[in-house]
Amino acid sequence: MCLLKKGTTKINLNYILMKIQSFNNSIRLLSFLLVLFLTSSIIAQQTIKASDILKDIKKGKTISYENATITGILDMTFMDDKLPDLPKKHRWYNNGGSNTIEETVESKILFVNCVFEDDVLAYIHDEDSGYTFIADFENDVRFKNCQFKRNAMFKYSDFEGNADFSGSKFEEDTTFKYTEFDNRVSFANTVFEESATFKYTKFKKGVSFKNARFEEDLNFKYTKVRGDFNISGMSVAYDINSKYTDINGKGLSSYLIDSKN
Repeated sequence: MCLLKKGTTKINLNYILMKIQSFNNSIRLLSFLLVLFLTSSIIAQQTIKASDILKDIKKGKTISYENATITGILDMTFMDDKLPDLPKKHRWYNNGGSNTIEETVESKILFVNCVFEDDVLAYIHDEDSGYTFIADFENDVRFKNCQFKRNAMFKYSDFEGNADFSGSKFEEDTTFKYTEFDNRVSFANTVFEESATFKYTKFKKGVSFKNARFEEDLNFKYTKVRGDFNISGMSVAYDINSKYTDINGKGLSSYLIDSKN
């Protein structure tokens, strides 16, 4: 009887030890997964102030963010810094001076999978002073798979390097009117929820609008393209204004007809 009891007790102890070891392994696994989840959440939920980015742009540093939320207005024209030192409107206006104030951004700009909660501005016209503030970009600019929740203004900007807006979503007003792209630019898979303006825009080395979706109107009036013009899979919900558009020396309709032949 005692031997049987001892043997039974031994078996039960082994079983309990096995359960404890299994439980410990489960705890370790859960702890690892929790740390991994918390780390991923921190990375995914990284919040950056636009003012901090602007400080680095002023210093000429490379701007590189991924999986970040940007809060505050990203004014790359630095209007607020410049305005106090500028002559009043009547002084430059009466003397026939220019009201355009340009800022050259030397930094390489790289944003991937980022959310912009407020305006992203490379163009501002200040009604009170009469000045127009513009930002030009010397290096590559990438806003890839980004979400612009407010206005995105790039009117009159000159992009000297490659530009990439592919996979991004513009939820409010956006304009690339008079913008010049000196190198290749991509708007592939980009979504424009409001009317999009590319009036007078110059694409000097090709542009891709492959699978881009325009949920309102598209303004291509006076747009000029040299090089590859990829609009395969592009959709426009309402009107396309392509008056005087120049695609490698041809109007938009003629270019589309020739490209099918």
